[in-house]
Amino acid sequence: MYIETETTPNPATLKFLPQRTVMSQGTRDFANPEDAEASPLAQALFDTGEVTGVFFGSDFVSVTKAPGAQWTDLKPQVVAVLLDHFVSEAPLFHGGTAAGIAVPAEDMLVVEADAADEDIVDQIKDLLETRIRPAVAGDGGDIAYRGYKDGIVYLAMQGACDGCPSSTATLKHGIEGLLKHYVPEVVEVRAS
Repeated sequence: MYIETETTPNPATLKFLPQRTVMSQGTRDFANPEDAEASPLAQALFDTGEVTGVFFGSDFVSVTKAPGAQWTDLKPQVVAVLLDHFVSEAPLFHGGTAAGIAVPAEDMLVVEADAADEDIVDQIKDLLETRIRPAVAGDGGDIAYRGYKDGIVYLAMQGACDGCPSSTATLKHGIEGLLKHYVPEVVEVRAS
């Protein structure tokens, strides 16, 4: 088995491609070791002591290193953990957990749209799913819809995109421009 790596726009994050499906549906973001308790793989990556974030995509795992850690030292450790996991066909999540359920954190802003805006929200979600999420996944991350109100779309960046130096530019210039073009009711995009 061979695991490819790709850089991401976030210099602290590398994207690891094990040449197989990681998540058959959805994505999963582990922002700290406590979150990682649901997954033996995420837990093993945090156990290196030099990992501060793990993100599972459809066919990749993004890993964020701790400040001061060097990829030259950490990358072989991450590859070894990934190889051990995938070769042994270990489960991605511990049995009996709610690991497949994504629930926004309590501090995550979620904005409810007015019923009159249902068509606008559907258009936004369609664009996010078909045009934006694939591009963001290419950079080792994901984007989550958090709401729409009064012309403002609320989104959350995840994985390699969360904390990336260029995430603000991605939101403001890339995603906002695309949404404004296709959905004239959109006046702004904000991170939540």
